[in-house]
Amino acid sequence: MVASLPVKVLGPAQLPQVAATLAADPYAGCIVGARFDDHTQRNGRLGGQFWGINGGRGGLCFVGPNLVPLSGDERALRAFAAMAARRPRASASVCGRRELVLPLWDRLERRWGPARLIRAEQPFLVCADPPAVAPDPLVRAARTEDLPSYFPAAVAMFTEEIGVDPTEGDHGRSYRNRVGELIRQGRAFVRYDGDQVVFKAEVGSLSDRAALIQGVWVRPDRRGEGIAGPAMAAVMRAVQDGLGRTPCLYVNDFNLAARAAYRRVGFQQIATYASVLF
Repeated sequence: MVASLPVKVLGPAQLPQVAATLAADPYAGCIVGARFDDHTQRNGRLGGQFWGINGGRGGLCFVGPNLVPLSGDERALRAFAAMAARRPRASASVCGRRELVLPLWDRLERRWGPARLIRAEQPFLVCADPPAVAPDPLVRAARTEDLPSYFPAAVAMFTEEIGVDPTEGDHGRSYRNRVGELIRQGRAFVRYDGDQVVFKAEVGSLSDRAALIQGVWVRPDRRGEGIAGPAMAAVMRAVQDGLGRTPCLYVNDFNLAARAAYRRVGFQQIATYASVLF
Protein backbone atom coordinates (compact mmCIF):
# COMPACT_ATOMS: atom_id res chain seq x y z
CA MET A 1 0.00 0.00 0.00
CA VAL A 2 1.37 3.43 -0.97
CA ALA A 3 1.64 5.82 1.99
CA SER A 4 -0.42 8.98 1.80
CA LEU A 5 1.42 12.25 1.24
CA PRO A 6 1.52 14.59 4.24
CA VAL A 7 -1.06 17.41 4.07
CA LYS A 8 -0.60 20.54 6.18
CA VAL A 9 -2.68 23.63 6.79
CA LEU A 10 -0.74 26.44 5.13
CA GLY A 11 0.14 29.64 6.94
CA PRO A 12 1.48 33.09 6.06
CA ALA A 13 4.88 31.74 5.01
CA GLN A 14 3.24 29.76 2.20
CA LEU A 15 1.10 32.59 0.83
CA PRO A 16 3.54 33.32 -2.04
CA GLN A 17 3.12 29.72 -3.26
CA VAL A 18 -0.66 29.99 -2.95
CA ALA A 19 -0.55 33.21 -4.95
CA ALA A 20 1.60 31.58 -7.63
CA THR A 21 -0.79 28.63 -8.00
CA LEU A 22 -3.81 30.91 -8.28
CA ALA A 23 -2.01 33.19 -10.75
CA ALA A 24 -1.28 30.19 -12.97
CA ASP A 25 -5.03 29.49 -13.31
CA PRO A 26 -6.67 32.89 -12.74
CA TYR A 27 -10.04 32.14 -14.32
CA ALA A 28 -10.90 28.58 -13.27
CA GLY A 29 -9.51 29.46 -9.85
CA CYS A 30 -11.50 32.70 -9.53
CA ILE A 31 -13.85 31.38 -6.85
CA VAL A 32 -10.85 30.92 -4.55
CA GLY A 33 -8.77 33.77 -5.96
CA ALA A 34 -11.48 36.23 -4.90
CA ARG A 35 -11.30 35.03 -1.30
CA PHE A 36 -7.50 35.04 -1.34
CA ASP A 37 -7.40 38.62 -2.63
CA ASP A 38 -9.80 39.73 0.12
CA HIS A 39 -7.79 37.92 2.78
CA THR A 40 -4.35 39.15 1.78
CA GLN A 41 -5.11 42.61 0.46
CA ARG A 42 -8.38 43.96 1.80
CA ASN A 43 -10.61 42.74 4.60
CA GLY A 44 -8.77 39.73 6.00
CA ARG A 45 -11.73 37.31 5.75
CA LEU A 46 -10.51 34.15 4.06
CA GLY A 47 -13.38 32.05 5.37
CA GLY A 48 -11.46 28.79 5.12
CA GLN A 49 -8.07 27.12 4.96
CA PHE A 50 -5.53 26.26 2.33
CA TRP A 51 -4.23 22.70 2.55
CA GLY A 52 -0.94 22.00 0.90
CA ILE A 53 1.57 19.29 0.17
CA ASN A 54 5.19 20.36 0.30
CA GLY A 55 4.16 23.90 1.11
CA GLY A 56 1.63 23.91 -1.71
CA ARG A 57 4.17 23.02 -4.38
CA GLY A 58 3.03 19.39 -4.49
CA GLY A 59 -0.68 20.18 -4.38
CA LEU A 60 -3.11 22.80 -3.13
CA CYS A 61 -6.71 22.66 -1.94
CA PHE A 62 -9.03 25.28 -0.44
CA VAL A 63 -11.47 24.18 2.26
CA GLY A 64 -14.24 26.56 3.22
CA PRO A 65 -17.86 27.05 2.10
CA ASN A 66 -16.74 24.96 -0.89
CA LEU A 67 -14.02 22.34 -1.10
CA VAL A 68 -11.95 23.35 -4.14
CA PRO A 69 -8.93 21.31 -5.26
CA LEU A 70 -6.58 23.65 -7.09
CA SER A 71 -3.60 21.50 -8.06
CA GLY A 72 -2.08 18.09 -7.48
CA ASP A 73 -1.53 14.67 -9.00
CA GLU A 74 -3.37 11.45 -8.12
CA ARG A 75 -1.44 10.93 -4.90
CA ALA A 76 -2.06 14.52 -3.80
CA LEU A 77 -5.80 14.22 -4.43
CA ARG A 78 -5.85 10.96 -2.49
CA ALA A 79 -4.14 12.72 0.41
CA PHE A 80 -6.58 15.65 0.34
CA ALA A 81 -9.51 13.21 0.36
CA ALA A 82 -8.03 11.39 3.35
CA MET A 83 -7.60 14.67 5.21
CA ALA A 84 -11.16 15.75 4.47
CA ALA A 85 -12.55 12.35 5.45
CA ARG A 86 -11.17 12.75 8.97
CA ARG A 87 -13.50 15.65 9.73
CA PRO A 88 -17.25 16.32 9.39
CA ARG A 89 -18.33 17.88 6.13
CA ALA A 90 -18.84 21.62 6.45
CA SER A 91 -18.62 22.53 2.75
CA ALA A 92 -21.77 22.86 0.64
CA SER A 93 -20.05 21.51 -2.45
CA VAL A 94 -16.89 20.12 -4.00
CA CYS A 95 -16.18 22.11 -7.14
CA GLY A 96 -13.43 23.09 -9.52
CA ARG A 97 -11.64 21.62 -12.50
CA ARG A 98 -13.19 18.31 -13.45
CA GLU A 99 -9.86 16.49 -13.58
CA LEU A 100 -9.28 17.38 -9.93
CA VAL A 101 -12.80 17.19 -8.48
CA LEU A 102 -13.91 13.79 -9.74
CA PRO A 103 -10.84 11.78 -8.59
CA LEU A 104 -10.98 13.50 -5.20
CA TRP A 105 -14.70 12.80 -4.85
CA ASP A 106 -14.19 9.17 -5.84
CA ARG A 107 -12.00 8.83 -2.74
CA LEU A 108 -14.14 10.99 -0.46
CA GLU A 109 -17.63 9.82 -1.34
CA ARG A 110 -17.64 6.98 1.17
CA ARG A 111 -17.27 9.45 4.06
CA TRP A 112 -19.02 12.57 2.78
CA GLY A 113 -21.59 11.03 0.51
CA PRO A 114 -24.06 10.52 -0.83
CA ALA A 115 -24.15 13.67 -2.90
CA ARG A 116 -27.50 15.29 -3.60
CA LEU A 117 -26.46 16.15 -7.14
CA ILE A 118 -23.34 15.67 -9.27
CA ARG A 119 -22.74 17.89 -12.28
CA ALA A 120 -19.82 16.07 -13.84
CA GLU A 121 -19.30 18.20 -16.94
CA GLN A 122 -19.69 21.97 -16.85
CA PRO A 123 -17.87 23.88 -19.59
CA PHE A 124 -15.88 26.76 -18.11
CA LEU A 125 -15.97 29.81 -20.39
CA VAL A 126 -14.00 33.04 -20.66
CA CYS A 127 -14.30 36.13 -22.88
CA ALA A 128 -11.31 38.46 -22.95
CA ASP A 129 -12.55 40.35 -26.02
CA PRO A 130 -15.45 42.81 -26.32
CA PRO A 131 -18.88 41.15 -26.69
CA ALA A 132 -19.58 39.86 -30.17
CA VAL A 133 -23.16 41.19 -30.13
CA ALA A 134 -24.54 44.61 -29.23
CA PRO A 135 -25.30 44.98 -25.51
CA ASP A 136 -28.92 45.43 -24.47
CA PRO A 137 -29.24 49.09 -23.36
CA LEU A 138 -32.05 48.16 -20.96
CA VAL A 139 -29.75 46.07 -18.77
CA ARG A 140 -28.40 48.06 -15.85
CA ALA A 141 -26.87 47.62 -12.43
CA ALA A 142 -29.55 46.75 -9.89
CA ARG A 143 -30.29 49.32 -7.19
CA THR A 144 -31.27 48.84 -3.57
CA GLU A 145 -34.86 49.78 -4.36
CA ASP A 146 -34.95 46.88 -6.85
CA LEU A 147 -34.48 44.26 -4.13
CA PRO A 148 -38.21 43.50 -3.56
CA SER A 149 -38.67 42.56 -7.23
CA TYR A 150 -35.14 41.25 -7.82
CA PHE A 151 -35.13 38.84 -4.90
CA PRO A 152 -38.02 36.60 -6.12
CA ALA A 153 -36.22 36.24 -9.47
CA ALA A 154 -33.03 35.27 -7.62
CA VAL A 155 -34.94 32.67 -5.61
CA ALA A 156 -36.52 31.27 -8.78
CA MET A 157 -33.11 31.00 -10.46
CA PHE A 158 -31.48 29.31 -7.47
CA THR A 159 -34.32 26.83 -7.03
CA GLU A 160 -34.35 25.94 -10.72
CA GLU A 161 -30.58 25.63 -11.00
CA ILE A 162 -29.59 24.04 -7.68
CA GLY A 163 -32.80 22.18 -6.88
CA VAL A 164 -33.10 23.70 -3.40
CA ASP A 165 -35.23 26.62 -2.23
CA PRO A 166 -32.79 29.11 -0.64
CA THR A 167 -35.56 30.55 1.55
CA GLU A 168 -35.85 27.31 3.53
CA GLY A 169 -34.35 27.18 6.99
CA ASP A 170 -34.12 30.85 7.91
CA HIS A 171 -37.00 32.06 5.72
CA GLY A 172 -34.53 33.44 3.19
CA ARG A 173 -32.80 35.96 5.46
CA SER A 174 -29.23 34.86 4.68
CA TYR A 175 -29.87 34.56 0.95
CA ARG A 176 -31.66 37.91 0.87
CA ASN A 177 -28.70 39.47 2.67
CA ARG A 178 -26.31 37.97 0.14
CA VAL A 179 -28.36 39.25 -2.82
CA GLY A 180 -28.64 42.66 -1.19
CA GLU A 181 -24.89 42.78 -0.64
CA LEU A 182 -24.21 42.05 -4.32
CA ILE A 183 -26.62 44.82 -5.30
CA ARG A 184 -24.93 47.29 -2.97
CA GLN A 185 -21.54 46.34 -4.43
CA GLY A 186 -22.74 47.01 -7.98
CA ARG A 187 -22.37 43.33 -8.88
CA ALA A 188 -26.00 42.53 -9.75
CA PHE A 189 -27.55 43.34 -13.12
CA VAL A 190 -31.16 43.42 -14.19
CA ARG A 191 -33.48 44.09 -17.12
CA TYR A 192 -37.10 45.04 -16.54
CA ASP A 193 -40.10 44.93 -18.80
CA GLY A 194 -42.51 47.21 -17.01
CA ASP A 195 -42.34 46.11 -13.38
CA GLN A 196 -41.31 42.54 -14.24
CA VAL A 197 -37.73 41.27 -14.02
CA VAL A 198 -37.06 39.46 -17.29
CA PHE A 199 -33.29 39.02 -16.91
CA LYS A 200 -30.84 38.98 -14.03
CA ALA A 201 -27.22 38.02 -13.39
CA GLU A 202 -24.61 38.60 -10.71
CA VAL A 203 -20.86 38.64 -10.36
CA GLY A 204 -20.51 36.05 -7.62
CA SER A 205 -16.72 36.09 -7.28
CA LEU A 206 -14.40 38.97 -8.09
CA SER A 207 -10.64 38.40 -8.08
CA ASP A 208 -7.93 40.80 -9.18
CA ARG A 209 -8.21 39.52 -12.78
CA ALA A 210 -11.52 37.73 -13.22
CA ALA A 211 -15.23 38.16 -12.54
CA LEU A 212 -17.22 34.94 -12.23
CA ILE A 213 -20.75 35.55 -13.52
CA GLN A 214 -23.45 33.46 -11.90
CA GLY A 215 -27.20 33.41 -11.41
CA VAL A 216 -27.96 34.09 -15.06
CA TRP A 217 -31.72 33.86 -15.47
CA VAL A 218 -34.36 34.74 -18.02
CA ARG A 219 -38.00 34.76 -16.96
CA PRO A 220 -39.40 31.37 -18.14
CA ASP A 221 -42.26 32.81 -20.19
CA ARG A 222 -39.81 35.09 -22.03
CA ARG A 223 -37.29 32.46 -23.02
CA GLY A 224 -36.72 31.94 -26.72
CA GLU A 225 -37.12 35.65 -27.48
CA GLY A 226 -33.40 36.35 -27.81
CA ILE A 227 -33.12 38.24 -24.52
CA ALA A 228 -30.15 36.34 -23.09
CA GLY A 229 -27.46 37.17 -25.66
CA PRO A 230 -27.69 40.98 -25.70
CA ALA A 231 -28.36 41.03 -21.95
CA MET A 232 -25.24 38.97 -21.27
CA ALA A 233 -23.29 41.25 -23.60
CA ALA A 234 -24.33 44.18 -21.40
CA VAL A 235 -23.12 42.35 -18.28
CA MET A 236 -19.85 41.48 -20.01
CA ARG A 237 -19.32 45.11 -20.99
CA ALA A 238 -19.99 46.22 -17.42
CA VAL A 239 -17.48 43.67 -16.12
CA GLN A 240 -14.81 44.61 -18.66
CA ASP A 241 -15.23 48.38 -18.60
CA GLY A 242 -16.72 49.05 -15.19
CA LEU A 243 -15.00 46.44 -13.05
CA GLY A 244 -11.86 46.08 -15.15
CA ARG A 245 -11.98 42.28 -15.05
CA THR A 246 -12.30 39.44 -17.54
CA PRO A 247 -15.75 37.80 -17.41
CA CYS A 248 -15.94 34.05 -16.94
CA LEU A 249 -18.59 31.50 -15.99
CA TYR A 250 -19.41 27.81 -16.02
CA VAL A 251 -22.54 26.24 -17.43
CA ASN A 252 -24.16 22.83 -17.33
CA ASP A 253 -23.34 20.76 -20.41
CA PHE A 254 -27.02 19.91 -20.95
CA ASN A 255 -28.12 23.57 -21.02
CA LEU A 256 -27.82 23.86 -24.78
CA ALA A 257 -29.74 27.14 -25.04
CA ALA A 258 -27.47 28.90 -22.56
CA ARG A 259 -24.35 27.46 -24.16
CA ALA A 260 -25.47 28.71 -27.56
CA ALA A 261 -26.17 32.20 -26.16
CA TYR A 262 -22.75 32.36 -24.49
CA ARG A 263 -21.08 31.23 -27.68
CA ARG A 264 -22.85 33.94 -29.68
CA VAL A 265 -21.63 36.70 -27.39
CA GLY A 266 -18.02 35.52 -27.58
CA PHE A 267 -17.33 33.17 -24.68
CA GLN A 268 -14.83 30.37 -25.34
CA GLN A 269 -14.27 27.22 -23.32
CA ILE A 270 -10.90 26.96 -21.55
CA ALA A 271 -11.62 24.20 -19.06
CA THR A 272 -14.29 21.86 -17.71
CA TYR A 273 -15.68 22.17 -14.21
CA ALA A 274 -17.45 19.59 -12.06
CA SER A 275 -19.64 20.24 -9.03
CA VAL A 276 -20.69 17.84 -6.29
CA LEU A 277 -23.62 19.37 -4.39
CA PHE A 278 -24.88 18.37 -0.96
